[in-house]
Amino acid sequence: MGEKTLVMAILNVTPDSFSDGGEFFSIDEALRQAEKLIAEGADILDGGGESTRPNSVRVSVEEEIRRTAPVIEAISKQFDIPISIDTSKSEVAESAVNAGAEIINDVSGLRFDERIAEVAARYQTGLVLMHLRGTFETMHRQEPVSDILGEVAEGFHWSIEKAKSFGVKTEQIALDVGIGFGKTFEQNLELIAKLDRIIKEFPEFPMLVGTSRKSFIGKITGDVAPSERINGSLASAAIAVWNGANIVRVHDVRATVEALKVVEAVKKHL
Repeated sequence: MGEKTLVMAILNVTPDSFSDGGEFFSIDEALRQAEKLIAEGADILDGGGESTRPNSVRVSVEEEIRRTAPVIEAISKQFDIPISIDTSKSEVAESAVNAGAEIINDVSGLRFDERIAEVAARYQTGLVLMHLRGTFETMHRQEPVSDILGEVAEGFHWSIEKAKSFGVKTEQIALDVGIGFGKTFEQNLELIAKLDRIIKEFPEFPMLVGTSRKSFIGKITGDVAPSERINGSLASAAIAVWNGANIVRVHDVRATVEALKVVEAVKKHL
């Protein structure tokens, strides 16, 4: 951390993710996509087996493991790159770690299953704690709060303390403001614009931001398919990094890597 912004590449092995669901649903397809993402400059591969898009339905632990563990094992054997498991279930997290994952990316910030922290502590993995309000079923239907910066900070404090209560160390933890999860259109923009304020409150933790292809970008740029939101995604990632983000979670790796090289080159002259 610190030398450059890390690019976390999204590798969904789900049939229903909002942007690339069903595209990489076999091991061979996932391996080809992993090779492509690595060649384009990905620093981390983030694999997930359960969609968190609006109106998505929870899958069983067994099904999520069936989708993710074989892919993670195959990738970890073939490529030397950190792999993250995008899950909010401790059993899935442990299965993924045993298959070769080194990071657990929990969109619930331990709210759905606090035992994820136990897995992270036992295996000494990285742990991404995202801010989220509500349950899996209601997280996209939350009434907006008046102070989103305060709400996110309060949520981070809760998640960090919960993680540490299980023995997770500070250096294992990264934070994610949770763009698109229980936030209004305006609040998503505010979180990106004022990201530096949150970072200032949590200076010891790397900050991850995931804006890639999300609906707020479509609202700004026009009613286009998620796969056509690349330009807006690049702009939002660039602004997030300018405001202090250490990791960006993206679909379009090559374009993001090139854009961030420019951002980082300019930042050196501040």
